[in-house]
Amino acid sequence: MGSKTFKGGVHPYEGKELAKDQPIVEVLPKGDLVYPLSQHIGAPATPVVAVGDKVLKGQKIAEAGGFVSSPIYASASGTVKAIEPHRVAVGDMVNSIVIENDGAFEEVEYTPCEDVTALSKEEIVNKVKEAGVVGMGGAGFPTHVKLSPKEPEKIEYVIANCAECEPYLTADYRRMLENPEELIGGMKIILQLFDHAKGVLGIEDNKPDCIEKLTELVKDEPRIEVCPLQTKYPQGGERQLIYAVTARAINSKMLPADAGCIVDNVETIIAVYRAVKLGRPVTNRISTITGDAIANPGNFLYSIGTSYAELVEAAGGFKTQPEKIISGGPMMGFAMFSLDIPTTKTSSSLLCLSKDEVSKVEPSACINCGRCVEACPEQLIPSRLAKFSNNGLAEAFESWHGLECVECGSCSFVCPARRQLAQSIKTMKKQVLAAKRKK
Repeated sequence: MGSKTFKGGVHPYEGKELAKDQPIVEVLPKGDLVYPLSQHIGAPATPVVAVGDKVLKGQKIAEAGGFVSSPIYASASGTVKAIEPHRVAVGDMVNSIVIENDGAFEEVEYTPCEDVTALSKEEIVNKVKEAGVVGMGGAGFPTHVKLSPKEPEKIEYVIANCAECEPYLTADYRRMLENPEELIGGMKIILQLFDHAKGVLGIEDNKPDCIEKLTELVKDEPRIEVCPLQTKYPQGGERQLIYAVTARAINSKMLPADAGCIVDNVETIIAVYRAVKLGRPVTNRISTITGDAIANPGNFLYSIGTSYAELVEAAGGFKTQPEKIISGGPMMGFAMFSLDIPTTKTSSSLLCLSKDEVSKVEPSACINCGRCVEACPEQLIPSRLAKFSNNGLAEAFESWHGLECVECGSCSFVCPARRQLAQSIKTMKKQVLAAKRKK
């Protein structure tokens, strides 16, 4: 049987060869650490420390600001230097806790769990919540909320998003090769919450070594299986992954739980394992520092709050001055104008390109070729939606299902006229949703 997939999608240059063979290397922070209080979807965290306080690595410095929120922990020991706004990767100024790193890395004591199977469902969810685990693939949705659906007995699939479909990114790939037991352990913990669910590891078939290794590890696990997926972008999109694995479709008004699914990415599931089994909060994660402008592309285990500048230094610095720097992948990441930006729980990669090819292209008139329609994983008509957006036609945009756009950028990628379709659609989506919130 062939690899599973969805309708639509594109095949951009992968670029993974730059970093995929580089083992994970730990990078200890040198300078101050900055912790934005909004590293997740929902209410910002609330500081529980004050300027001048001494803190240890692993100590809680901000508590959840509501049910849909997440606490934040210090990733180094030192002194609270300031609580003030700082620029983040998307360009916003976010209130942040600044800790002066003392370089000692004194750490709190953690309490491991000897027998995870003896824990109640409530105890597992509380440990995940208290550890500050969020969706670390980029969305940042608090994981304890995702693991607490209204009808847990209706969850039939817990899907591990092992696709890593964005070009250049290889952090999840290295995790699967180097920490597969923790990935399987995290999946088994999540399955304890859902009595009728089976675990599925959805892996793109451009990672045959991961498929082989994980298939071997789960051969005696009756509730866990590996599902090879066709290598295609955006195979790792939540809706596309659910459809490929289960043939169930969801839309913008639905949650994965409405289709009987829970979806978490590799880094998140490993964070669940470390929170529940080892008692460790989220203080670090893996990030891919890559691109043709980087001297030594690689995968780095860094302390959250470290500046991107330090990670670039760990990767040997720039071999040529980059024209474009992107936080995340080239399809859905955010362009940055400075490296003096703190990393967060959702910082999965930094892409540094010697040429900014996109800015040099001049868009021309739509030729009605239909390529954007073929590529759209949601079966929309991006050229028409972009036209509505550019003309401020919000009602027409919504009636043509513009809110179903998943903002993957496939339409812009294939457009021979080089029109910025995805950008126009994103802009109108924000305006329509903002207008709905005001009502």
